[in-house]
Amino acid sequence: MGLGPGDPSLMTVRAVEVIAEADVVAYHSARHGRSIARSIAERHLRPDHIEERLVYPVTTETTDHPGGYRGAMEEFYAEAAERLAAHLDAGRTVAVLAEGDPLFYGSYMHMHKRLADRYPTEVVPGVTSVSAAAARLGKPLVEGEEVLTILPGTLPEEELAARLAATDAAAVMKLGRTFPTVRAALERSGRLADAHYVERATMSAERAAPLAEVDPESVPYFSMAVLPSRVELTDRADDAPAAADCGEVVVVGLGPAGPLWLTPEARGELAAAEDLVGYTTYLNRVPVRPGQRRHASDNKVEAERAEFALDLARRGRRVAVVSSGDPGVFAMATAVLEAASEDPYREVPVRVLPGMTAAHAAASRVGAPLGHDYAVISLSDRLKPWEVIAERLSAAAAADLVLALYNPGSRSRIWQVGKARELLLAHRTPDTPVVLGRDVGGPEESVRIVSLADLDPAQVDMRTILLVGSSQTRTVRRGDGTRIVWTPRRYPER
Repeated sequence: MGLGPGDPSLMTVRAVEVIAEADVVAYHSARHGRSIARSIAERHLRPDHIEERLVYPVTTETTDHPGGYRGAMEEFYAEAAERLAAHLDAGRTVAVLAEGDPLFYGSYMHMHKRLADRYPTEVVPGVTSVSAAAARLGKPLVEGEEVLTILPGTLPEEELAARLAATDAAAVMKLGRTFPTVRAALERSGRLADAHYVERATMSAERAAPLAEVDPESVPYFSMAVLPSRVELTDRADDAPAAADCGEVVVVGLGPAGPLWLTPEARGELAAAEDLVGYTTYLNRVPVRPGQRRHASDNKVEAERAEFALDLARRGRRVAVVSSGDPGVFAMATAVLEAASEDPYREVPVRVLPGMTAAHAAASRVGAPLGHDYAVISLSDRLKPWEVIAERLSAAAAADLVLALYNPGSRSRIWQVGKARELLLAHRTPDTPVVLGRDVGGPEESVRIVSLADLDPAQVDMRTILLVGSSQTRTVRRGDGTRIVWTPRRYPER
């Protein structure tokens, strides 16, 4: 049964009933013999209870066992399970005491996996340490559609940082000697200022403090880092006057489609922003969050959008400018940096977060057409003359580069694809494979492979990207009937 986080009064009625009905009470302990679980349940133990103390052979990963730490623990759990099985075979009811909840990072689960299929079993849930910590802080863990992530502090710093950056709220458990790593991960993910430290919640020696102020040498194993709901923070930021200090603009790449293509870092910055700025279509891909301000605009006002975002940051706001794909590939990063290079925005901090590009997304759907050298060219002549585009197409084609062609057509640009095909056919054979990727990752995804000679401009629009193979690019039909496209990494010698 789960005994809750430490305060005996937080035990459930059912847990008390089970102890009263039990013949045997089992609990885990370190070699010193003390057991937190037993101390919680002590007032309910009787003199006639048979007590089974399951003593861990090691409490750190240092051991001379031939199987290492994992081998020592596996042997211990097997032996402990058989000790309990002996009581069960004798007809005795066994109550296994567990702090918190038995199936939440608890030692009981190792008994459960070894015994529950052999004997009638009941698991009594308990109040978790995470719930207790939130209660002691007096702060909501999650609200509305926020996501709560539970993490063990034993993860590598980089993994912790990625997960902390991507989530709304979090609890990091098993601190102790992992505290410096957890603190570094919180700082690396930009979440340290919002992190709270809670030690032995609901116990007599409990302690809570801003995590950044905690001495690493004072941190025991029974403590955790808590990142509570962001709603309160964004609500407060929305109501507060602009800060005196300059804010920040972060240009965020959303990838080509939905949330599966979003990096953890980008997800975290979108959640942390006070203001979101972007083209309406792209902004609609970002979930609405309480307290955030959203500033949508048309796709043809990049310069104005960039200056608007920088002006918000200059007044102390934390701004995320959203961009489809990668913001540095024919997208908003250039517009923001161009404006930020001039007065009055030179002092505004600007960061660019990468995203999955449309070219790489489309390539992944058919194999590896970009497996060798390739060039990226936009067919839009709105910002550069067609003569420049034609020269670059011819030069890249003559160099035998695979081509990723962005912005191939729109309602007002219907002839560029046909003209590009003519230029390319001067250097490529008619059967050169061309990948047409439209809305890759989205609900209307369509990916087709055609020959260069059969490329139909009428089947290409602004949401399509074209990948044109080199002389070495191959198409192969696999055993399941699908066609793949790939460009060898080795180029023939001349």
